[in-house]
Parts: sequence; structure tokens; C-alpha cells
Amino acid sequence: MRRRVVALIGLVFLASGCSRIGGTGDQNYINGDQQLVLVKAADRQQPLGISGTTIQGQPLDIADLRGKVVVLNVWWSGCGPCRSEMPMLVEAEDELAKDQPDQVAFVGINIRDLAPETAAAFERDRGVDYPSLYDPGSETLLDMGKYAPYAPPATLVLDREGRVAALINGPVPSKTTLTTVVEDTLAESDG
Repeated sequence: MRRRVVALIGLVFLASGCSRIGGTGDQNYINGDQQLVLVKAADRQQPLGISGTTIQGQPLDIADLRGKVVVLNVWWSGCGPCRSEMPMLVEAEDELAKDQPDQVAFVGINIRDLAPETAAAFERDRGVDYPSLYDPGSETLLDMGKYAPYAPPATLVLDREGRVAALINGPVPSKTTLTTVVEDTLAESDG
């Protein structure tokens, strides 16, 4: 019975989004504390198999982006930290597109908005021009394994093979943090 209550409480926090509740002890979850978790190349798991339909109704498969470093940002328009970090993500995407043309892709994953029109309005208002998967049931998070965030915002950086190279569970601390991680991940295959 206690286990059910704990699971239910965890589900409530997931459903509430934007939680800053501190992790689950030794259960291999990562807190939403803006900590940058880097995954060594030798320790990376299988490539993520995320696909679906974008907010605009187009199909998108992350596997089609292999060969690029991919920034996946999990968000929801009702999440204050998501709203705050979005302009910085747009700036980072613009900067990386100039510095590393055709080497980096940004993809959002909207996990909470009940209507794609709400998510589209959020993106339009913030100048987001990269695609976002529309996943109000959060099914895409299941494919992230132990790196699945429990609440938005969260940002994963995938290497050119589609494996998780880094995770920030919570708002990205700065544009420099994100662009440095992306550039370092790009450089892995340059050497």
C-alpha cells in the first residue's frame, strides 16, 4: 500500500510539471536542479528512438537527424521556467546555426498542452522556428530510459549517433552552458 501511495505522489508531481522536488534517493533519477550531467561516450546507452507528430502536424523522427548533435528540450507552455528559458534556447539555436551550419538540430517536445494550437501560439510568441513534437501523453519520455525527465523543463543533448551525451533536468543555467556542451559534443567526432 505504501508503495502505491509513493507511486501516486510521484505521478502527481509529474503531472504538476515544473516541480523542484528533490529526486528519489538512490533510484537513479536526476533532480530538476539545473545540474549538468555529462555522459562519457563509453557510458552512453543506445540511441533514442523518438518519433511522432509535430505541433504543426508533420511527422518527425529523431533517427532522421543522425549525424547531427541534437538538442531536445522538453517543455509546456504553462510552465514558468519553460517560458523563461525559451528565449535563451532560441538565441542558442540561432548562434549554433551560424557557427555550425547543418551540424546541430533543435527539437522541442511539448508534453502537457491539451491543444496543439496552444503550443503553436507559445512558439510563435517566442520566435521558436525549430520543430516540437506534440506529446501531451508524455510517451516520448519512455524512450529516454534513465535520462527521462520527470517534469519540464529539461534539455538533453544527443551525440551524432543519437545517444544521450548530456542532460539538464530543470532550466538550462545559461546559453553558454548549452552551447559549450553542444560544441564539445560536436568536437568528439572531429578528433
